[in-house]
Amino acid sequence: MDTVIAEFERLSDFQLRDAARILRAALAHMPSAYNDPGAAEAEVRTFLGEPDRFALAALDGDRLLGWIGGIRNYSHAFELHPLVVDPRVQRRGIGSALLAALEERARAEGAITLYLGSDDDFGGTNLFGRDLYPDVLSKAQQLAPTGVHAISFYRRLSFEVVDIFPDANGFGRPDILMAKRIA
Repeated sequence: MDTVIAEFERLSDFQLRDAARILRAALAHMPSAYNDPGAAEAEVRTFLGEPDRFALAALDGDRLLGWIGGIRNYSHAFELHPLVVDPRVQRRGIGSALLAALEERARAEGAITLYLGSDDDFGGTNLFGRDLYPDVLSKAQQLAPTGVHAISFYRRLSFEVVDIFPDANGFGRPDILMAKRIA
């Protein structure tokens, strides 16, 4: 596989439709992720028309393998949202390549920190289903995956848990905030 990273604006209409398909497929295990009709397509469009957003795509020839979005929310910290790879080609370094390209772009634009939210609304960590109040931060220190969850991938790439939003997706369904310094 000869992967090339390209700007989202260079994608064809077919590739942009495939970006929505990949978004749905890669996050299919999450009940709240882009399942409403048109939700994934609308999310893809936000990376084409909003000045505070950009996206990069991994391509093998004309085939879209995955994509990553960056959101300029702060002067020196960018949000990574989303990072999705077609399930048929996961675990081949595509996500890592996309993340490296996003980090390079964010650094070039003056970012020091990259952060993300990694929801657990499906039971991927030991925090799922638990009442995290009181003393949320002590429970955050005990965070561990119980199966496949993105926190394992992000930890391997030097992201740290910096906060937990209890009940962000309903009772016992937290959002796990992670960040890393990139400059």
